[in-house]
Amino acid sequence: MSNRTLSRTLIALAVIACLWAAPAYAKSKKSTHHAAAHTKKVSKHSRRHHGQTAIQQDRAREIQTALIREHYLDGSPTGEWDQRTQTAMARFQADNGWQTKVLPDSRALIKLGLGPKNDGLLNPETAAAPGLVVEGKVATGAPQR
Repeated sequence: MSNRTLSRTLIALAVIACLWAAPAYAKSKKSTHHAAAHTKKVSKHSRRHHGQTAIQQDRAREIQTALIREHYLDGSPTGEWDQRTQTAMARFQADNGWQTKVLPDSRALIKLGLGPKNDGLLNPETAAAPGLVVEGKVATGAPQR
């Protein structure tokens, strides 16, 4: 064999050895420090509940007053989010074709007039949800030009 052929053969073998060893090297190099730092164990009891967990007494009274006004609830508002209030709210939501598992539904509160307050906004018409009536006009959610 000539020197040139021998050099080419050695280079070819070196390239093959590098290509063969690279995947094996990549698999064997593990960092246990990073994996342990990013692993979380969440038990059923340690989960946090985000958002509102109970209806405040003032808010329950507002909802009851609106349900009484719409003839879904009888009596006077007590401020307690009791079973009769939940049943009335579920009936109100069902009559409007909305889900009845989560009480109260945001659409139901808006329809009862208990939605977000637009006081102090520069353009309250454009902040309203689409299809709601604001000061005699139907809000489309987009500015009218």
